[in-house]
Amino acid sequence: MAKEKIILGIDPGTTIMGFGLIKVEGKKMTFLQLNELDLKKYSDHYLKLKLIFERTIELIDTHHPDEIAIEAPFFGKNVQSMLKLGRAQGVAMAAGLSREVPITEYAPKKIKMAITGNGNASKEQVAKMLQSMLGLKTLPKNLDSMDGLAAAVCHFYNEGRIEVGKSYSGWASFVKQNEDRVKK
Repeated sequence: MAKEKIILGIDPGTTIMGFGLIKVEGKKMTFLQLNELDLKKYSDHYLKLKLIFERTIELIDTHHPDEIAIEAPFFGKNVQSMLKLGRAQGVAMAAGLSREVPITEYAPKKIKMAITGNGNASKEQVAKMLQSMLGLKTLPKNLDSMDGLAAAVCHFYNEGRIEVGKSYSGWASFVKQNEDRVKK
């Protein structure tokens, strides 16, 4: 009998954090849940980071994912937005690492490529393809949760491949793979 595992996919953001969960049995994936954490009503950036951390911990403690797939921030023109996204991603990663759940990052283009075959696909194209793949009856109003689900599905498709992105199994693994970022 094939081992069952759960993958939590996260699309970090300081306005909306999208997430999705899939169950994997052998080569078959099944949709479990998707949702979002709406942070628009909060103006304090640090409170948003705290809420992202707490929600991620809650998801881990509730669903016990075996792995986390997280969308890496994309390089845009606005440096402040990039910093905020990086912080949101870091807080979600810290939550996973604190529970010792292995994490893999995926570039947005890699996720789109895994789902649609086109690294430049629109959010809508990715959502429609996921809807078809997983038999979802309807799509959510905001597609951020679908982006989180897409990260989980991308991870499923990339499993077993050697170069899938950066993976961390804990703090020691993170530090070892990022020695250039550690102050000596």
